[in-house]
Order: sequence, then C-alpha cells, then structure tokens
Amino acid sequence: MSISLRKDGGVMAKGQQRRIADVLDARILLELIREPRATIAGLAHRLQVARNTAQARLGRLESEGLHPFGHRVDTTGLGYPIRAHVLANLKQSRLDEVGEALSRIPEVLEVIGVSGTADTLIQIVARDTDDLYRVAGQILGTPGVKRTRTLVSMKQMVQYRVTPLLQRTIENG
Repeated sequence: MSISLRKDGGVMAKGQQRRIADVLDARILLELIREPRATIAGLAHRLQVARNTAQARLGRLESEGLHPFGHRVDTTGLGYPIRAHVLANLKQSRLDEVGEALSRIPEVLEVIGVSGTADTLIQIVARDTDDLYRVAGQILGTPGVKRTRTLVSMKQMVQYRVTPLLQRTIENG
C-alpha cells in the first residue's frame, strides 16, 4: 500500500478516505487515555498547543471515528461474565442480511468479516452457560448462517490497548 503526506502533516493511505493519525493526534489520544475527563483547555495546556487547535483536532478525531477513549465497559459488571467468540460460515449471498440480523441480538458485541476457515468472527457475552447455549443457537438459527463453532474465552491475557501504537506514532513522528 502506498501512502502520501498531507499538507497538515498527516498521512493518507492511497485509496482510503480516512486520514492516518499524526503525532499531535497521538499525543491528544494518549492524554485522553490517561485523563478521560480532561477539558479542552487542560489538554491544550498539557500539550502546549492553542486551545482552538486542541478543540479542532479533537473534533476531527471524533468525526473520523478515532474515539479518544481507550477503555471499554466490562460486561461482567452488567451481569454477562462469560465471553465467547463464534466462528460462522455464511451463505455468501446473504452477508449483509446476516450482519443486520446479528446486530439485533443484544449479546452480540462485534461482528468481523474474516478470511480463512470461517466468514465471520462474532464476539458474544452471556450470563451463564445456558445463556451461552441460547445465544449460540440464536446465531446458528439466523438465516444465512450455515455452520458455527464457539470458542469460550477462559482468560483475557492482554487487555484491549492502543497506547503502544500511539507511543510508536509519537516516537516515529
């Protein structure tokens, strides 16, 4: 993939509409991970940039889908202590229909199209093993789903994180 530099210092991958985060973007995101309730004025002061610059960058990051929050809600606290991933093989002509149907199942947290032995990787949560059985059955019963394989998460070995990527962006910037 080729890349090109933009006038504002950001990098745009060829064929993409989304601008790749630059050093200032990474510094803003890191600061928000450290202090999620930081004010625009506080961010500007700590990063030594103008308040308007910080506000404009934060607005652009939010509009481009780079949400400045590195935390996720722990579903255990919501009563869903079991986490699993379902590999599903789909009828290719029904991909969008299956995605739409899966989005209506509250326990489905995320659906990713993948290559390999399955077509999708579906992250789900459940209250207990009976609930897991019910949710997995609901996925398998979705029109367009041909076959599933459920993998129960036993232990999260690395928490979701973006800090190392942001630090690399700053170091290489």
